[in-house]
Amino acid sequence: MDIKEKIVSLSEAYGASGDESPAAELALDMLKEYCPEADIVNGNVVGKFGTHREGLPSLVLDAHIDQIGMCVTYITSDGFIKVGNLGGLDRRLLPAQQVVIHGKKEIKGVVCSIPPHLSSGDGKVLEISDIAIDTGYSKSQLEKIISLGDSITFDVECHKLMGNRITGGALDDRCGVAAILHALELIKNRETAYNVTVIFSSQEELGERGAKIGAFSLSPDIAIAVDVSFANAQGEDEKKCGYLGKGAMIGISPCLSREISNGLIDAAKSANLPYQLEIMNGLTSTNADRYSSSREGAKACTLSIPLRNMHTPVEVIDVDDVVNTAEILAEFIGRKNV
Repeated sequence: MDIKEKIVSLSEAYGASGDESPAAELALDMLKEYCPEADIVNGNVVGKFGTHREGLPSLVLDAHIDQIGMCVTYITSDGFIKVGNLGGLDRRLLPAQQVVIHGKKEIKGVVCSIPPHLSSGDGKVLEISDIAIDTGYSKSQLEKIISLGDSITFDVECHKLMGNRITGGALDDRCGVAAILHALELIKNRETAYNVTVIFSSQEELGERGAKIGAFSLSPDIAIAVDVSFANAQGEDEKKCGYLGKGAMIGISPCLSREISNGLIDAAKSANLPYQLEIMNGLTSTNADRYSSSREGAKACTLSIPLRNMHTPVEVIDVDDVVNTAEILAEFIGRKNV
């Protein structure tokens, strides 16, 4: 697979928070090309890259494997499925979405939508408790196929846009997984300045839970969280966004290691790679927060891929930014930065 094929394949594998196995198994197969002894540990995909040499600092590359979704909370007497959210769903766009319920077998459904002719016109955003899914099945039929707690994801495939851009669901953060895999491809025949461990962590959308486990068990010296961040679109505040096609966003925050931020900047400059800065004045709300405060604390930083329409079925990225992220990582890993 080339990198675009990897992104699409990873994005279309389902894996809502707490039910990541299909996506995790796919990512594990891809990771084993570079980390033959990689395995799934407590929901996290973990692998050691190359030969770990005594005296080198330990570096963790982290990208989360889970995606936002919903779970089944109740089945009404007339066969509608009520739901709870898994992560920060954008409830504004839920009505009329096509979904998949992952039960004993997969069932397609649609989120109920009140026709505009019958609505009051107040434009109220539905609460998650107001959401109902119609599958066409009766309650008795559904109870033979699905169970309370089963996960639900958007029924969506990736599509090519103009240039090197693609749209789809779960690009947050499967494109980060693809970036790390591509970085390993770039360094597979090179000597590294670190003992590198890769973790594709679970349940980031539920509070960075997988990274919390990984940070404690791996206890790295340095951790780089490869995630997505906001790409500028119509009507957004340019000061809070990056731009598609202009490179990875290097995080700068009081919660992050300025030493590692500067190391990533120097790596990008030395290889003549484009990059953007992402300035945050507090917590990053990424897995980097977990690594920076676990045990004795790791020197943590974020390296983010610009993405539009976050937490929707139509997220948009530029594949060039994913490649650029991998190239910055490869340059950083190959040089002594601390």
